[in-house]
Amino acid sequence: MGSLSLGKDAQNLLSDKRITLLEHVGACGSITQAAKAAGLSYKGAWDAVDAMNSMFGEPLVVTMTGGKGGGGTQLTPTGIRIVDAFRALHREHQRFMQAVSAGIEDFDNIYQLIRRLSMKTSARNQFFGKVSSIKQGPVNVEVELTLTGGDKIHSVITHDGLDSLSLEVGSEAWALVKASWIILALPDAAGKVSARNKLIGKITRIVSGGVNTEIVLQLEGGNTVSAIITNESVAELNLAEGIEVCAVFKASSVIMGITD
Repeated sequence: MGSLSLGKDAQNLLSDKRITLLEHVGACGSITQAAKAAGLSYKGAWDAVDAMNSMFGEPLVVTMTGGKGGGGTQLTPTGIRIVDAFRALHREHQRFMQAVSAGIEDFDNIYQLIRRLSMKTSARNQFFGKVSSIKQGPVNVEVELTLTGGDKIHSVITHDGLDSLSLEVGSEAWALVKASWIILALPDAAGKVSARNKLIGKITRIVSGGVNTEIVLQLEGGNTVSAIITNESVAELNLAEGIEVCAVFKASSVIMGITD
């Protein structure tokens, strides 16, 4: 019930998944075997180790070469203490969550809603949904996210990104899209654009600036999309509140994220 993450700030988190990787390093003595046991790619495991080493200012994992043991990867004394301390905190966290849930009706659903509020990002558009399809190619992976209102968003990410987020069909995830990456077109013209994502909605708000204008449209499923376009484009398209338009953006412009 629940998860525990620790860190100095919002960008340097020590999560249960990273602690599990450290535990496998300690048990296997090999980053290759530890990565496999933790469900990570070799590169993803090393990226996580490098991030943790930098986060604490001293290594939690070191690589040994040669010697009687034949080399390998192992935890430092600090790494061992961090794992033990995290697991102790995790046990107390679980006890706390169980105590809280006993006194709150429908706690699981309320807790999931509260977790979504913890998402912090500069992207204007933040879409929450469930992964409905994953198509793996030789270089990249296309992930389809079905939003709570039924609309679908497609994102192209790397294989390492897929491993890092542990995404699979049914996983809950976020799709982040900057407002400046979205192009607005009239529905008839949108069909001539090759971009993977095309979301149709009605304009609910127009905020004009000196050079650019923010256009907010509401999709049929209830989600809203914000786009930043030039004032000239607003005039050319004759945009006004109530008009139906299509928000167009590339799959490569969609950043995937999860609530850890």
